[in-house]
Amino acid sequence: MGALKLAKDVFLLPTPSGAYYAVSTEKMDKTRRFLNNLFIQPVTPKLTVEQMIALSGGEDEDKALELLRHCQKLGWVQGIDKALSAPKNSLEDILPDLLKNISETGKVLLADDQGFYLACSGFTHETAEELSALSAELGIVHKRRSGLLFNNLGLGSQAWSIVDAFGNSQIGFWPIFIGKHRFVIAISGIPHFNQKQFIDLIWALSMSYAIK
Repeated sequence: MGALKLAKDVFLLPTPSGAYYAVSTEKMDKTRRFLNNLFIQPVTPKLTVEQMIALSGGEDEDKALELLRHCQKLGWVQGIDKALSAPKNSLEDILPDLLKNISETGKVLLADDQGFYLACSGFTHETAEELSALSAELGIVHKRRSGLLFNNLGLGSQAWSIVDAFGNSQIGFWPIFIGKHRFVIAISGIPHFNQKQFIDLIWALSMSYAIK
């Protein structure tokens, strides 16, 4: 492991796929803990051995660097050459713009686990209310049938979707877990999670909810 060398003057930021992995389930492992720790930093941390040990939860140097190599191999973390700051405006102000960029139709909302929406883009108020209530009901069904879905069928995803005759999503419900909170992103059409806005969405939510 001593052959591993860290690049100089690089700052750590999760990729969109790393952001999704970090929040796609409440079950925590070392990789998710590391990625979630990145999302509660107000500024992207500089890549150093000391930072990796801290972000990995106190692992020794070899294990911390191996964790970094693992995340890099899977494309879950990236090195950037300039430090970035977490979104600073209020969630009320920034969520609609962040949300609309992760849907091909611009129709998307963020709901809590009680079935109330926190932000919306493209949907009418009445539709957003109904979809948020539906997202909470789907969460109850999923939890009730998780044994069948995960143990019997091997389906690890917690997302639900209404599809057309070709299997394309017409509207999907994507749970994300921030700290002790469960949210749902409801999206009309195909989700576009592979965007910088998705990273910023998870970062903004983590700064507001994961550190409390």
